Amino acid sequence: MRPEMMHGFSPRHSYRELPLAPRYKELGEPYHTPVPATPLPEPKMVHFNAPLALELGLDISEAQSPKLLDILAGNRPWPKYEPSASVYAGHQFGAWVPQLGDGRALLIAEVRTPAGARMELQLKGSGPTPYSRGLDGRAVLRSSIREYLCSEAMHALGVPTTRCLSLVASPEPVYREAVETAGVVCRVAPSFVRFGQFEFFYQNGQRQHLAPLAEHVIEEHFPHLKDRPDRYAAWLDEVVERTAKLIAQWQTLGFCHGVMNTDNFSALGLTLDYGPFGFMDAFRQYHICNHSDFEGRYAYYAQPEIGQWNCSRLLRACLPLLSDREEEALEIATGIFERYAPVYGQAIMRRWVDKLGLYELRESDTELVNGFLAILQRGKNDFTRSFRNLSKVRTDSEEPAVGAREEILDLEAYDAWIADYRARLRSEGNTDDELRALRMNRINPKYVLRNHLAQAAIEKAETGDYAEVARLVRLFARPFDEQPDMEAYAESPPDELRHIEVSCSS
Repeated sequence: MRPEMMHGFSPRHSYRELPLAPRYKELGEPYHTPVPATPLPEPKMVHFNAPLALELGLDISEAQSPKLLDILAGNRPWPKYEPSASVYAGHQFGAWVPQLGDGRALLIAEVRTPAGARMELQLKGSGPTPYSRGLDGRAVLRSSIREYLCSEAMHALGVPTTRCLSLVASPEPVYREAVETAGVVCRVAPSFVRFGQFEFFYQNGQRQHLAPLAEHVIEEHFPHLKDRPDRYAAWLDEVVERTAKLIAQWQTLGFCHGVMNTDNFSALGLTLDYGPFGFMDAFRQYHICNHSDFEGRYAYYAQPEIGQWNCSRLLRACLPLLSDREEEALEIATGIFERYAPVYGQAIMRRWVDKLGLYELRESDTELVNGFLAILQRGKNDFTRSFRNLSKVRTDSEEPAVGAREEILDLEAYDAWIADYRARLRSEGNTDDELRALRMNRINPKYVLRNHLAQAAIEKAETGDYAEVARLVRLFARPFDEQPDMEAYAESPPDELRHIEVSCSS
């Protein structure tokens, strides 16, 4: 046995030797267009994701390699792979846009990991493509830091998501609301196929291209369905289910995506395209994290419904795959569409009761959950901290919940709710407070990527100091753990930092 295969270790490869698996590339045009990246002047590695590199099978001793830095900056192609940009369309804020596409992103490699998985690597901010619509194709360092931090934070929270391998900075000026500097992230996912890719071919009358794309997605990512005669319907059913469960996770973490356009929804049910996202500080049902969202289409409360609406757009685009007869296709699609609401309802209630530390899910728990959220809303209490603090409630005492009520405004309502909560716990024999606290603290994070924390890292990085980015990466790799030296990062933001605005350029 080779030494590297002993003790559970897998062989690590130079980026030059990492096995390629160019399955998406084999689709060819019109699904994507070959295009080189635009060279980035004076690139500097802000952060390299060593744990993800190991999962990909990369030799992390090459993290400081100038040639690898050039690849991750877009200054040279991945060996033996021609980069390309995908075409797609989408509904943006509910309005149909007939062509969008990877305007500032390039697929630079498809690799096979030591575990046998196929992963795609994509640069974001690597310059213009045929789909840039006259724009520069760049990303600013600010938005690149936010995407890098949040995708890794979401991964550690157990949320299906794209991830980031690297973050590269450059002094190249980029013109947005103000002049900023450039950043490039290397995003990693099993696939970057979006709802909008199916919409593009359906709406533009190129319906012959739907089946090859669907076959690719099914064969590569839903192989258990590939031999079924109803594989298209079965795949769409799974996408709808995954999307519903994904948004249930968003809601119970207080995560707002900010730009839930159909081109930003994954055909694998991943969180895709981090832009004007935000984790709520004070709980507000109508919280809007994107100041470009003037009508609140993507407000916190609206996310579940928008998820279902987006699924309806995917189903409509895939009608030709479901049956040659329009009436039958509509009937199948309607049946799949109607699965969303019950899947979402069951998923979110299961997560809410888990957050409360309950074993069973009872019909009356909807009232219990809503009662707690109403108290938080009236007091504008911190969403993350309030759920985390519930683990301090004891069932062996009728005394006020020390450590759990100090930040609550409506104490009378809160204490009444705690009495009901204790009674609910006791009714199912859930009185081992230490064990319950352990369970609750594995689903209620202590640390989330609050906007003011990201902004502090951005401001330091813009001066060339990347230490805060690295500190946050370490912190959010363990979001559920007590980290005594990082207590300040679990605090609510000070008043002057509560209203940091993010937009679509974020």
